[in-house]
Amino acid sequence: MDGPGAILLVDDEPAQQRLTAAILTRAGWTVETAGEGEEALARINQPAAQPLAAVVIDHAMPGHAGAALVGAIRAARPELPLLMLTAQSSADSAIAAMRAGATDFLAKPIAADQLLAALTTATARDGGVQELRPLSEKLGQPLGFDEIVGSAPAFRAALAIAAKAARTRVAILIDGENGTGKEVLAAAIHAASPRARRPMVVVNCGAVPAARIDAELFGQDPSAFAGTAERRPGRFIEADGSTLFLDEIGELPAETQARLLRVLNSGEVQPLGGRPVAVDVRVIAATNRTLEDEVKKGRFREDLYYRLNVLPIVLPPLRTRTDDIPALVHYFVDAYNREFRKRVRSVSDEAMRRLQMYGWPGNVRELRNAVERAMLLVEGDELTADQFPVASAAVSRLTEAVALPASGIDLEQLERSLVVQALERSGWNQTRAAALLGLNRDQIRYRIEKFKLERPAAT
Repeated sequence: MDGPGAILLVDDEPAQQRLTAAILTRAGWTVETAGEGEEALARINQPAAQPLAAVVIDHAMPGHAGAALVGAIRAARPELPLLMLTAQSSADSAIAAMRAGATDFLAKPIAADQLLAALTTATARDGGVQELRPLSEKLGQPLGFDEIVGSAPAFRAALAIAAKAARTRVAILIDGENGTGKEVLAAAIHAASPRARRPMVVVNCGAVPAARIDAELFGQDPSAFAGTAERRPGRFIEADGSTLFLDEIGELPAETQARLLRVLNSGEVQPLGGRPVAVDVRVIAATNRTLEDEVKKGRFREDLYYRLNVLPIVLPPLRTRTDDIPALVHYFVDAYNREFRKRVRSVSDEAMRRLQMYGWPGNVRELRNAVERAMLLVEGDELTADQFPVASAAVSRLTEAVALPASGIDLEQLERSLVVQALERSGWNQTRAAALLGLNRDQIRYRIEKFKLERPAAT
């Protein structure tokens, strides 16, 4: 059986090159190597050579380095997936590479499964989910793919599943808190699917009154109801040949759940008072509730849950992927620079520190709104902490509650120190420690697990 294709690996460190090549080879890829940028460009420009499926590039090399090499390859081969590997955790490096045209950006040491998942997504025949397109192209996209920036492992795993799912017609259930980008991800899945020629139809099940939801979804024939003149085709018929996104599906009444299950099983929708109509609709549902718990409580049909949950995707909250915040902030700054005709070039270190320490209960949506407000009000070319009053107020409460460590400590050390102090002051009561830090209990639990903190044994 043929392997997945040929990879050009560009890395000037022989040991790292051998390690990465071994990972790729074991997964079935054919690996070609180059030790510097000019050699890589020469291989790219060989028309008679074996076609390349992707290029994996080390960030720092002699000759063409990092973003410069990405830009040169992108100019020669605009369609070729380019993955950047770097030992640097700087958001600026990621932004520079993505602007130059990198398809993805992965920090070293890179886990084998993470690298292979990124390659699988980037080299998908249909192009995968569009969040993997160059950042410079994504800014102008109407679907808001700025909310899909992120490199946290759980987030990347969700996007990898979404990319594979896009080319199928199976039902998808997206689980996540409000503001994590569920509708954005649904739109991305639809845009990467064969159904993209028709618009995705969106219904917020929680915003439609229970008395009207059946007519909204399945349609209504006015001849069956005295005094009713309005004919409603219903959203299922409107979405025929396309995708129907059902947000807040956990809000559906029990009777509507039963009708929805019949549509999913039969492929036919029956308008109220009308005859069945065959439809070809791909359903993506989303919820901020735990539907499994709703099933146990008798509030959601078990058979419908399993019918929708064929391919579950979980979007993690922003508080569990704080390392993604700098990339998201810079992304939003770039977008609002264009929209508001501003020239903001940087975000101060103090502002970024506060943004990363804030819990963001509204997730990416709240962060986007905070950056939008800051961009509207800023007069100069830098965003400072003063432009983010919510995050600054939260950090002020936190620093009043605990003593800050010595200067020169990095953000992760600072965060760990604050969590430890709060736990010690509260006698390791997680609820009280969370209150001291302006967090909720889930947020403090996440940080306890993140830093592998354990309560000292009693003496």
